[in-house]
Amino acid sequence: MLKPSISKNDRMANWLIGIFSLVVFLVVVVLSKFKLDVALGFDVHIFATINAFVNATIAVVLVAALIAVKKKNYELHKKFMMTALVLSILFLLSYIAHHLLAGEAKFGDVNHDGVVDDAEKLAAGSMRMVYLVILATHIILAAVILPFILFTAYRGLTGEFPAHKKFARITWPLWFYVAVTGPVVYFMISPYYQ
Repeated sequence: MLKPSISKNDRMANWLIGIFSLVVFLVVVVLSKFKLDVALGFDVHIFATINAFVNATIAVVLVAALIAVKKKNYELHKKFMMTALVLSILFLLSYIAHHLLAGEAKFGDVNHDGVVDDAEKLAAGSMRMVYLVILATHIILAAVILPFILFTAYRGLTGEFPAHKKFARITWPLWFYVAVTGPVVYFMISPYYQ
């Protein structure tokens, strides 16, 4: 096993993780209501492409981390997990940029008027419902997973490996699901970008 990387301070960790998670959640919710109308000279949907790429990379890194820990290569596991955390920060910044600059796209909105009318719903067919289910589960899990990821990382970094392992059994599959469904959502919605 690895030596602790940080000193244990549950009270401080609880506060920091709680405040950080709440701030990230509120920033994403509040900023999703705004759209900046600025001409940047490039297609702002590049941020959505970056998001999909970063999410896919996180999924690969999470699998690599799982393989490393199964092989008891704890140092490599830690490096992969820290990489996944850094990539998640990059994702968050790109996600906020995309929503601020591009606004919201709606699945099936072929004429880009912000409304999916009955004819557009009919044209989208059952894929619209598939998209909405994937999107809903992705958003809900993405909204609640952050504190679990941080608590799991905290337990690992403080050397509390039984607790870390217990948290990881729940956190890892949820984080992996969010990372995999991110690119799926992107590929499904990108034809409706304006």
